[in-house]
Amino acid sequence: MSLALPVYRFRLEPYLEFAKKAFAREATYRFEVFTNVGSLILRIYLMRMVWLALYAQNAAPQGIALHQILTYTVIALLMSLILEVDGTRMIREKLREGTIATDFMKPISPALYFFSDGLGQTLLHGILIVPSLLVALLMVHIDVPPPAALAAFAVSFVLGYLVNFMLNFCMNCVAFWTLESFAVQLIVRWCSDLLSGQIIPLLFFPGILQQIVLALPFAAIYSTPLLIYIGKIPPGGYVEALLVQVGWLLVFAAAGTVIWRAAQRRLVVQGG
Repeated sequence: MSLALPVYRFRLEPYLEFAKKAFAREATYRFEVFTNVGSLILRIYLMRMVWLALYAQNAAPQGIALHQILTYTVIALLMSLILEVDGTRMIREKLREGTIATDFMKPISPALYFFSDGLGQTLLHGILIVPSLLVALLMVHIDVPPPAALAAFAVSFVLGYLVNFMLNFCMNCVAFWTLESFAVQLIVRWCSDLLSGQIIPLLFFPGILQQIVLALPFAAIYSTPLLIYIGKIPPGGYVEALLVQVGWLLVFAAAGTVIWRAAQRRLVVQGG
């Protein structure tokens, strides 16, 4: 089924409305909101106990002090509140329902629509960081880096968010061929949890393995901003680290563009 894309003039207002609606929709599930906060706090407590036990037994890798790893863990879990949001999962849902065809006919960019929906959800989850952080401070002392490092962390975090979005976008576009992308996303998610630095710093990997995992795109999502935050990437390395993230963003953006155009030519809607 081939669909011709309509020609339209870009307007920002519709995408702002999509983000507002996503925010309101996500806020209606109050029980899920409180569950996310409670789950995050529990994970912070458990990870704190794990690291305290490892450092007490001198079983933790050298190179990162206890206060740094505790800070790393809390910031990583707070980041996960935002980075685990996936607005592109709607692609496979719309394919199963058959509504993706009408989206192609609307005078909007479907890709920007998915991004706006995810951004609306992200804004709510960003608000949840505040109470989560306040409770976390009762359990763990968090280091605050110098202003320059904090600014570099903020830029790196935004780039990591965009890399994560494009990675999810590419994965969910697989549903145009398979009508389901959950299995692929689950595999990539497992790899990302281990190799992005979300759970443990990638600096803990030994030798050549460390160089490999730091070179993977997953590192651009969590590891780079976190290593900037705790000072393991010095100010002199900020530009290089950020450029690597930009490079991965451009790679996934190019791949997403190619996959999306191919998907438009191969649109198969269930039931017709």
